[in-house]
Amino acid sequence: MDAGEYLEAAVRDILTAASSTVDSQVGYAALLLATTGALDEADRLVTHWQARTERPVSALAGDPIRARAWEVLFEARGGRPEWAEGLPPLDLDAEERAHTASLRRPVSDLDGVLPPGAIAEVLKHVAPSRPDKVRTALADGDLARWAELAGPRPDVATLAATRSLAPALVAGADPLGLRDRAEACAGALVAALNERYPPDLGTWPELITEILRLRGGATAPPPASAAAIRSAEQRLGVDLPDDLREFLRTCDGLPADVVFPRLLGTADLRAENGVVVLAEPAVLLLSASHVVEIDPVLGTTVHPSFRAVLEHHATLLASAQ
Repeated sequence: MDAGEYLEAAVRDILTAASSTVDSQVGYAALLLATTGALDEADRLVTHWQARTERPVSALAGDPIRARAWEVLFEARGGRPEWAEGLPPLDLDAEERAHTASLRRPVSDLDGVLPPGAIAEVLKHVAPSRPDKVRTALADGDLARWAELAGPRPDVATLAATRSLAPALVAGADPLGLRDRAEACAGALVAALNERYPPDLGTWPELITEILRLRGGATAPPPASAAAIRSAEQRLGVDLPDDLREFLRTCDGLPADVVFPRLLGTADLRAENGVVVLAEPAVLLLSASHVVEIDPVLGTTVHPSFRAVLEHHATLLASAQ
């Protein structure tokens, strides 16, 4: 499995594909993460998907194999995560018998060639059949062999549904060797979900409250007075855009975060050749109502408004949770 190619395709689908495809990609990714032993990352991804789409969690277990896989993993990890409350419990002994039989069931090269019908049923019984090597590897408990044969998009649902192997998967057996990339994978998919389904951050007080909550509960400075804002505009020689005024009326600046500069209050704002410096260090600049963000690693980004900068910051914070 090429992890880079897989992640690129998954992110693209989450950003652009139909909702049913988004659900399918998230369900697959969550099982993929779980089978690497990255249970926290799988939970994180599903929780964000729930929060952003508000769709029932049953959409992630839309076929019997995926439903079985989750139930087997819950048993192996010793309980259900909070997000799984909407999934009905299954009789695991019965599921194990059905799954074991499916792993040993022979396959034919004609499977899927003909549409369902009488002819397909006849051929199913008379056509030559052979063991499925990938499923046989699971039935034999040979994770290395399974990984070797699994192909570019491994059937992780069938893997996770194999009850005898689930404890090893939960413990970190990681047959596909993806554990070191699990956090980055989950983060990229969460970021894509946040972009596809941006949160409604409401009024300025609600936006600032949410940012501070995501930062861990820091306290915002008190709001600036109307007189302080007018004084700053006179000193700067520019009229501040409405959204920046609203920000200052909500809180007169904002402390720095690990990945975000300190936003300057009315007393510290300064202008250079008509460009207003909004942050310390001077990586956010206001020019003609647009905010230019200068990042030495990622380059320069032009945001359409000051609020857009704060909403982008909130989205990044939410993706990191």
